[in-house]
Amino acid sequence: MSGSAPLSTYRLQISAAFTMQEAAGIVDYLRELGVSHAYSSPLLAATPGSTHGYDTVDFASVDEERGGVEGFAAFDAALRAHGLGLILDIVPNHMGVGVPDVNPWWWDVLRYGRYAEHAPALDVDWDFGNQRLRIPVLADSPYALDDLQVEFGELRYHDHRYPLAADGDTEGGTPQEVHERQRYELMSWRRADTDLNYRRFFAINDLAAVRVEQPAVFDAVHALVLGWVESGAVAGLRVDHPDGLADPGGYLKRLAEAAPQAWLVVEKILHPGEVLPTSWPVAGTTGYDALNEVGGVFVDPAGEEVLTALDTELSGQPVDFLTMIRECKRAVADGILHSEVRRLARLVPDLDAAEDALAEMLACFPVYRSYLPDGAAYLQQAADYATASRPDLAQPVALLRDRLLVADSELAIRFQQTSGMVMAKGVEDTAYYRWNRFAALNEVGGDPIRFGWTTEQFHAACALRQERSPDGMTTLSTHDTKRSEDVRARLAVLAEIPEAWATVVRRWDEAAPLADRPLAHMLWQNIVGAWPLDRDRAHAYAQKAAREAGVSTTWADPDEDFEVRLHAMVDVAFDDPELGVELVVDRIKKFGWSNSLGMKLIQLMMPGVPDVYQGTEIWDHSLVDPDNRRRVDFDHLRALLLRVDDGWLPPLDATGAAKLLVVSRALRVRAARPLPGYQPLSADGPATDHLVAFDRGGVIALATRLPLRLAAAEGWGQTVLDLPPGEWSDAITGMRYDGGTRLVAGILHHFPVALLVAG
Repeated sequence: MSGSAPLSTYRLQISAAFTMQEAAGIVDYLRELGVSHAYSSPLLAATPGSTHGYDTVDFASVDEERGGVEGFAAFDAALRAHGLGLILDIVPNHMGVGVPDVNPWWWDVLRYGRYAEHAPALDVDWDFGNQRLRIPVLADSPYALDDLQVEFGELRYHDHRYPLAADGDTEGGTPQEVHERQRYELMSWRRADTDLNYRRFFAINDLAAVRVEQPAVFDAVHALVLGWVESGAVAGLRVDHPDGLADPGGYLKRLAEAAPQAWLVVEKILHPGEVLPTSWPVAGTTGYDALNEVGGVFVDPAGEEVLTALDTELSGQPVDFLTMIRECKRAVADGILHSEVRRLARLVPDLDAAEDALAEMLACFPVYRSYLPDGAAYLQQAADYATASRPDLAQPVALLRDRLLVADSELAIRFQQTSGMVMAKGVEDTAYYRWNRFAALNEVGGDPIRFGWTTEQFHAACALRQERSPDGMTTLSTHDTKRSEDVRARLAVLAEIPEAWATVVRRWDEAAPLADRPLAHMLWQNIVGAWPLDRDRAHAYAQKAAREAGVSTTWADPDEDFEVRLHAMVDVAFDDPELGVELVVDRIKKFGWSNSLGMKLIQLMMPGVPDVYQGTEIWDHSLVDPDNRRRVDFDHLRALLLRVDDGWLPPLDATGAAKLLVVSRALRVRAARPLPGYQPLSADGPATDHLVAFDRGGVIALATRLPLRLAAAEGWGQTVLDLPPGEWSDAITGMRYDGGTRLVAGILHHFPVALLVAG
């Protein structure tokens, strides 16, 4: 089982712009904030210039741009000096190959081919490539090979460098002839979608899959990291994308055996209602499930009908989201991941219509992946759905289902690896940008069809979390969320005023028309949610969202005319004062602040290990990456925390100091005392439905939900809450209360949240 759990974590994005040396300099701030462990993005050697670190090029080295060995030593020393631990993000599934000469494994395979020392580490179908590794780097031109050069004993294509085969003869031949003798084939980048013969991470050509299921490869990938665990420098590991592994359960068992003292969590996206395999020796997930539970209870279900009608109006017809998901996943299987589907089909050469049936099964698969023999029922569900959607494929689908149930077959293993890729690209990165009824629900691991949670449903989810994964991670924002917690908190207010929002959208639609009206609705929601944001951020988001949706423009083939109109629409939001963006924001922002405090307090105090993403201890209205990976002003945060600790009780205003107060007090309470249980609390009175409250065993969290409706109803009125006997102190305001029946309005007089501690 996973090792001792942290009390809380604080996620840091380490990069050349914020090195480990700089991280060492803020450890004292993290200690004062109240976290028990820093939680770092990947630190191993990555592709030069990488801003994220998920493109490891050398598993045996620390990344120099992030501070190198000296930086890690400084970070480690600072953490130990201040009594904090380190949770490290590791990437066992893939490595960066975009710059071949910095990746010794990739360079070796390019030079020696399938018999290279490191060939077993990479997942290559050599037979399909005629014994050559296919690299999609050339321009889409019949004359691209004319730009090849042989220089300094290497083959070069513009800025790209490749080794020559150990037995290659470069004398007397053209660069094109030299290329023909290599262990690799440079080909058009457009052929990656159909003709690639190495497995990728999703559809990213520069990230090649690693066969970590091989014992020697596992050892090489983890040697440095496990040394850090053994030395005490690393207390826990966050495993990136386990669904891409051939055998996630087997991998995690081996990792747990190699690092029994480490706390382990996995970046596993659970479909609503899905649970982690009980055999996995991990504490839980990285918290997307908790994110959606917390956010859901702050969304007003009463807004669904009006916002659905608006979406139908903008779309021109009712949207069947389940059908859209299948269509988006099928487009991915037939498009950017067609190479992976073709590789599966090559494993069943005797089956007619294999590609078509496999693509349909992948499009109809109900979760990210199964873990055979666990999850065999999902294969039957996929087969049933595929047969219903494509009756002409009934026979090959039935045959595939039977073969895919053979858990140890190559077909079954690769299908499981591929289904998660199709789900992620089809849903998270396509459908979530197309169906824009209510953007606050379009989050990783979410269920946009489910419009809000009742307090009873939320408490039931927390009780399950306490039972199944009390030491799993919870979160509200990550480096991969589609929009930050504070953006979602503000957008949640729109569900309380759906008619007013629909009127605004129609007016804006006339003032700044865009042919793709659902996309325009998404952009208006995100502009309001993130306002004030600078123009460049808004334009960057609009372009990314439009290309991800893939309806009016795409990454591969941008529609320049449409994108000109798209950017003109964004400019109107900034240049036309009559549009009134700020007026809309002014109406909802204070209620968004209330939601933000409530969501944060609940996440910090609910069952699980809470994570705070860098900078979100105050308001952070970030959008999808790279917007959410901007540099954090820790000097400003440190100064604010000092003021709060000096006795300043900040107002609920644009500074975000109130959120910093709530975060620091909640983290310190968690650090000071155990939270042994979870007991929902109910209020009595006219505003009962607006309170989310629970008792963690002498610590009671209270939060306000649906604050705009509450204000319209003139507040809490005579709504009361029965406090257990004894004395209670609000860790946020310092106010003291005796047990017994208390007016909620009295407890939530200064802030829309309270954290009551017994004694």
